[in-house]
Amino acid sequence: MEPRPGRLPELEATRPHMEPKASCPTAAPLVERKFHVLVGVTGSVAALKSPLLVSKLLDIPGLEVAVVTTERAKHFYSPQDIPVTLYSDADEWEMWKSRSDPVLHIDLRRWADLLLVAPLDANTLGKVASGICDNLLTCVIRAWDHSKPLLFCPAMNTAMWEHPVTAQQVDQLKAFGYVEIPCVAKKLVCGDEGLGAMAEVGTIVDKVKEVLFQHSGFQQS
Repeated sequence: MEPRPGRLPELEATRPHMEPKASCPTAAPLVERKFHVLVGVTGSVAALKSPLLVSKLLDIPGLEVAVVTTERAKHFYSPQDIPVTLYSDADEWEMWKSRSDPVLHIDLRRWADLLLVAPLDANTLGKVASGICDNLLTCVIRAWDHSKPLLFCPAMNTAMWEHPVTAQQVDQLKAFGYVEIPCVAKKLVCGDEGLGAMAEVGTIVDKVKEVLFQHSGFQQS
């Protein structure tokens, strides 16, 4: 079973990000907090790559990563293979018992500096484009702070990708200000060949680095 923590990693980071002031000029240098990346995983077969993607993100200095998964996405990977805190729908309801309890999807949107949805399956693409929020991940997306970057990586069968509504929905997400990491053409797990495969893990990680340096002022090593 995946971890069901009662609090976010570094929950205090959900408060406004203010560095403490030094009491005198000789005080020790301040330690910058890590950049928080929240990875959303949906029910595409490309979720098989989630453990690898998270591991590669953790190789980026200064990053802290957490994962939100849909229930169907769990079919494609083992939660034990995700080396960071993993949240799913049950956590939202287990954490909230009364009015004073935290609301997980709101705490997650506060905690995260960047949201990466990889893979974004056809079903969740349609939900996000329409504003539907019926699980933990889509609630995070609906509540997302548009001053922060949101990257999405479409992944679906070629026939689904070529349906006319797909281009409309992708354009709608771009109109919201979200950034597409385009799918690629290859032989899919189902045996079909064509567009629809999720971008390669290396491509996704490079895009995260690019956005990270643009938004945080982090320096590449």
